[in-house]
Amino acid sequence: MKKFLAAALVCAMTLSMASCTSSAPTTSSGDTSSTPASSAASTTESESGTSTAASDLKVGVFYYAFSDVYITNVRTNMDAKLGELGVTYQNFDGNNNQAQQTDQINTAIADGYNLLIVNIVDTTSPDAAQSITDAAKNAGIPVIFFNREISDDVVKSYENCAFVGTDAAEAGHMQGELIGEYLVENYETVDLNGDGKISYVLFKGQEANAEAEYRTQYSVEDADKILAEAGKEPLSFYDSNNPKKYLVDQTGAWSAQAAVDYMNTILSEYSESNGNMVELVIANNDGMAEGAISALQGIGYNTGTEGSTTIPVFGVDAVDTAKEKIQAGQMTGTIMQDAAGMAGTITTLVGNLKGGEDLMANTDQFNVDDSVAKIRVPYGVYTG
Repeated sequence: MKKFLAAALVCAMTLSMASCTSSAPTTSSGDTSSTPASSAASTTESESGTSTAASDLKVGVFYYAFSDVYITNVRTNMDAKLGELGVTYQNFDGNNNQAQQTDQINTAIADGYNLLIVNIVDTTSPDAAQSITDAAKNAGIPVIFFNREISDDVVKSYENCAFVGTDAAEAGHMQGELIGEYLVENYETVDLNGDGKISYVLFKGQEANAEAEYRTQYSVEDADKILAEAGKEPLSFYDSNNPKKYLVDQTGAWSAQAAVDYMNTILSEYSESNGNMVELVIANNDGMAEGAISALQGIGYNTGTEGSTTIPVFGVDAVDTAKEKIQAGQMTGTIMQDAAGMAGTITTLVGNLKGGEDLMANTDQFNVDDSVAKIRVPYGVYTG
């Protein structure tokens, strides 16, 4: 990485689908989404508005959706870390809308923001991330993408671009291993109809998202490997007419509500009395896991009380509400996505820029990909 040249070219440049008319960045509702640190020094610009001291960062943090529970945890930690650094920053809610986020970024660049931290909305193609990277490059300002995977080619296209995220496949492998080991230890209890197979439903957060794809694939594949080693039948998707063997949130929001709606429909037809009850719930994130639990509790399952039947439910993220459900016996396990670690890693890079160092300086302690500026924050397992 070359030295970050702390000069923000804030002339009128545009991204596709965006305009530069706003005087202040806003959320979709029009309310200012600013949460600057109280100790942060204001950004100082020359009269021409074209240069900024390296220590006077003005940071725009663009989240794909404030409504995402895990992202809320990241945002809380990021606010604290940026406050400790003493930089001016503002948060933006993309509201799961790429056009809106693109407009916010365009406006921020025009308004003199000299560092972009982006949780991209659209992961179905590299186009949105590439457009944002090109805009940052043209403005001479760095961009840090995080959480939602972007392609290596996008990161490599600009020397002051980096990505902080996870090893997308790791969560799927860990969840699959956790599920497989749990089922081997509790097979007879989980197999409610005694047919020698475990019937499951899998809730997928979004199509064409790397994290969702790998979690969907490996949660089942790895569990099946462990079951096979124990002489057990592979998992059986509850609906034999569904070739995909998952149900996806059609909005791409990984939402609890999507899981509630799906699960309520399932439970109206699949039940213990019919001999076809869903015996296992696998979810790409804790939000969808909690949605499934809500539906199950509506008919008396997963209450955590003595004598109540509990359908094993597994998620990803280890958000506080999911951990509480695990401790209460209402949920079985989750894969911990480290929100504090994500925020801390990102703000290490921000600190580098604040101090006039290379974007990727001081990263020896992190898991960095060999050929591209991508840092991987490790997952963990949480079972209470």
